[in-house]
Amino acid sequence: MATKEEILITLLNLVDDKHDKRVGSFIYDALSPVAERLADIDLSISETKTKMIIDNLTGDELTQRVKERTGIDRNEAIKAKGQVTLTGTGTINIGDIFETEGGIQFESVESKAITGSGTVNIQAIDGGISGNVSAGTIRLFPVTLAGFTAVTNNPTEGGYDEESDFDLIKRYYDYLRNPATSGNQAAYVSWAKSVDGVGDVKVLPAWDGGNTVKLVIIDVNKEPASQPIVDSVKEYIDSSTNGIGSGVAPIGVVLTVEPATAHNLTIDVDVDLETGYTIEQVEETISQHIEAYLRSIAFVKNNVSFAKIGSAILDSEGVNNYTSLLINGAASNVALDVNEVPVLIGVNVT
Repeated sequence: MATKEEILITLLNLVDDKHDKRVGSFIYDALSPVAERLADIDLSISETKTKMIIDNLTGDELTQRVKERTGIDRNEAIKAKGQVTLTGTGTINIGDIFETEGGIQFESVESKAITGSGTVNIQAIDGGISGNVSAGTIRLFPVTLAGFTAVTNNPTEGGYDEESDFDLIKRYYDYLRNPATSGNQAAYVSWAKSVDGVGDVKVLPAWDGGNTVKLVIIDVNKEPASQPIVDSVKEYIDSSTNGIGSGVAPIGVVLTVEPATAHNLTIDVDVDLETGYTIEQVEETISQHIEAYLRSIAFVKNNVSFAKIGSAILDSEGVNNYTSLLINGAASNVALDVNEVPVLIGVNVT
């Protein structure tokens, strides 16, 4: 990409030297804005060429390009759902708002008259994992609801973030490299991943005899899929579920859809803390690094690497060194069955 100065020099060189081309001359002043405009055009062309490579796109531009080339839509965020228990007497209407102290808002999805106390079904205002909150955290009325004095909640679940750029690009390349035809394995992968909330899928053909297919599903957080996601996948794919010929799978296929099985992991490790860090802080950062590693291998690797866990610990802020690392009580790799996904349930730092 040429700069304004480089373009101006080129233009001046095209003018015969018998003319005055010095700074401030008529020719120089006339060509200077032309050079600036050509530099802007050159920049625009360069940016356009860059965007011809799909790996350089993000956000809405990536969504549009993938849709144009493959028909694949970016999976949308899913709203968490749950229940609140209200104290008081009055009527809750659809759309009434409840809130956590952290500002996460939920709305009623039903209208209901309550006397003394009662429960109401809710969903998060915004989609995403931020709506998955612990029991007892929804305690506020952003807008006063006549007759009610208190609110609390059961855990809210099932919230999933919008499909990331990374995952959408991966699905795009999977579509191109593994064409889905005639109900082959690639077709089942493509169908399952088109359902909101699905992070990945394993296809087990003929797992229980001829014309049987099992799909094992993990969610976008790379954990066992929730039952609503499993049900959505089966409803979309299975012809027999929707009625003869209405599903996308070939007629006659006996389809089973299951969530992956969690292979729970507990990490015990002795660490040499860097100055200024507490054990609690280091446990948090170690957990984040290990969870990132586990997400990267979910449905990709058939074991959890002892060495990679150690590396994740060393890369954690506040850790100078470590000794005596154990994964589920052993200093070794952890094998994963075909239907298993690793899930971290605890890190114990001493």
